[in-house]
Amino acid sequence: MDIQPEPPRETGGGLDRRAELSEFLRTRRARLKPEDVGLPDYGRHRRVPGLRREELAQLAGVSVAYYTRLEQGNGRNVSAEVLDSIARALRLTDAEHAHLTHLAKPKQHRKKPVARTQQVRVALRQLLDSIDGVPAYVTGRRSDILAWNGMAAALFGDWAELPAQERNWARLVFLKPEYRELFVDWDQKASDMVSFLRMDAGCHSDDPRLSSLVGELSVKSEEFRRLWATHDVKEKSHGVKRMRHPLVGDLTLNFETFRLVDDSEQSLITYHAEPGSPSAEALRLLASWGADATRAGTGSSAP
Repeated sequence: MDIQPEPPRETGGGLDRRAELSEFLRTRRARLKPEDVGLPDYGRHRRVPGLRREELAQLAGVSVAYYTRLEQGNGRNVSAEVLDSIARALRLTDAEHAHLTHLAKPKQHRKKPVARTQQVRVALRQLLDSIDGVPAYVTGRRSDILAWNGMAAALFGDWAELPAQERNWARLVFLKPEYRELFVDWDQKASDMVSFLRMDAGCHSDDPRLSSLVGELSVKSEEFRRLWATHDVKEKSHGVKRMRHPLVGDLTLNFETFRLVDDSEQSLITYHAEPGSPSAEALRLLASWGADATRAGTGSSAP
């Protein structure tokens, strides 16, 4: 299905939660084919891609009128049990299921006020400083980069040189050409980045800074607009990233994401290489070359 880019819809300084719920359900329904869920396919007689509303309602065990109201953005009285049934019918991932619940039942998932300043604990900053040879940083809401160690600066660039509001992964990926060169699989990095922002938007649709970020990126990047229109969501996790560093060449690094127990909006992300690999040697060279030049970036924070 060819999904056309759409501008973000805002309300009261944030994203329109009803519109987000409506578009999310519509795009999830459109990606399913009748044969995917054991229904007959009537081929050319189908006027819309994917499942019809009545087919999805049948699979979820709810009335067509009930599901239609939900897909129109009215999730005020929907129960958790109904959301679970719809999630199963739509074959949602765990992340998509959580996103659906955030959009439909926001009061049950109310977090700390989005206007508060994001702070990194002193002990966590000290931990970053003590990690040798491993690029590590802390991100917060909107994928803002809040703190980092010298190795992260050596690998990704000296974020201390950027204004605080530009220390944001989405801005870097979509607006900084050097990051397109850094990530060998840039398309996947870009897709992941938008999926993370979508998850954040589900939890904090009333965040005006998030809405402003989405609006700016939508204006400045056609690729961001296209990816935002897919309504895909994903949780930060672990995996492998291939990079092409201007000083040490190609690296293959494993990354891990550790969500903080006392502040689930913040995550510690680390990158490491297989012991004895060329990438491990490249990191060692970066550590020896970049320690002095990047020390100023260690522990910096964004507001």
